[in-house]
Amino acid sequence: MRPVEVNDANFQTEVVNSTIPVLVDFWATWCGPCKMIAPVVEELAKEYDGRLKVGKLDVDANPAVSMQYGIRSIPTLLVFKGGRVVEQIVGAVPKRNLVDKVNLHLS
Repeated sequence: MRPVEVNDANFQTEVVNSTIPVLVDFWATWCGPCKMIAPVVEELAKEYDGRLKVGKLDVDANPAVSMQYGIRSIPTLLVFKGGRVVEQIVGAVPKRNLVDKVNLHLS
């Protein structure tokens, strides 16, 4: 399973209306730390398949959602549950940190 490409047009459907928790990676092509964390995000998409939806949103191509959630620095990863933000992780953090934060919101 690969991360879902999330954008301004499908954000409501893919993230807000999701029946399972969603981890959204807000990133950009020019961002070095985003490239560092990308393989970890891909691993989580595989490891949590069916329990967690993982999405990637390019902030440059999708300014509306980025502004709506106040994304000021990237990478920023938001965990959504029931359509609302329940966790925020900023920066290229170790996989263990992401796993710990995600596990808090899986039921």
